[in-house]
Amino acid sequence: MSTTRLTVMVFPGTQTLPLFAAQANGYFAKRGLDVQLVPAPNSEEQRRGLAEGRFEIVHGAADQCVALAAAGTDAAIVAGGDNGFNRLFVQPDIARIEDLRGRTLVADVANTGWSFVLYDILRRHGLRRGDYRIHEAGAPVRRFEAMRDSKDMAAAILNPPYAIHARRAGLKDMGAVADTVGAYLGTVPYVLRSWAREKPDVLVSYLAATIAGLRWALDPSNASEATALYAERLNLPPDIAREMYSVASDSKHGLARDAAFDREGFDTVLRLRATAEGREPMAAEPLADLTHRRRALALLEQ
Repeated sequence: MSTTRLTVMVFPGTQTLPLFAAQANGYFAKRGLDVQLVPAPNSEEQRRGLAEGRFEIVHGAADQCVALAAAGTDAAIVAGGDNGFNRLFVQPDIARIEDLRGRTLVADVANTGWSFVLYDILRRHGLRRGDYRIHEAGAPVRRFEAMRDSKDMAAAILNPPYAIHARRAGLKDMGAVADTVGAYLGTVPYVLRSWAREKPDVLVSYLAATIAGLRWALDPSNASEATALYAERLNLPPDIAREMYSVASDSKHGLARDAAFDREGFDTVLRLRATAEGREPMAAEPLADLTHRRRALALLEQ
């Protein structure tokens, strides 16, 4: 069997467990794939790298694919993933979200993904864009480090393991963002449609291996091994790895079974971007192509 090499850019964290499992258990190799995972420094580089063909597949916030499509790049979400596992953290001196008025907040970049979630939460508490400053720091690890290293960085949205690190560093947890904004489609795989048309069987094989990794990871009998993967791949102490696995495997809020696509969550993504940009939401249907996921599920049943 010939081997196809794929370069896949990801934000390492809770959401990458299925990929770690697919690598460790040989699910990619079984389907003739050599998958190289590249950590993303920020969402802008992830989008640019996909558009330029430097990565065949990326796993990032669903809103990133929307941003690409809005800019004229023919990209499509090809499966679901999770709700982002994100929580809002503030400095210890912040008693209420209203206290963020006049402060500097930390984001990936100012005009995509979780930034729109942050703006929506602030808007619900009477704060508009001119009431605070945004410091663009990039990936979750950089947002956490910015808050840890400077009390001037008043708030950020973080997911595990950085949410766990933030809590242990004394930053104040203001709760899960989904409790405020509702259903939300977080990390998803997305690709260029041109590549998907050229390599449909490769994409199906990739999704099948990823879903196999997901099924393995969520099987309670594999909990210890899956936790060890977190510890090894993310260089975490065992107690944090266990907490991450608990988040990932939660039956209600964890990783979506079989990478199911949350249409209600995607509608929230589209609504928040449209609100931030002052226009009507984009149509959901042209932005997602789930045919390859359906083929992948069928392949797993053979």
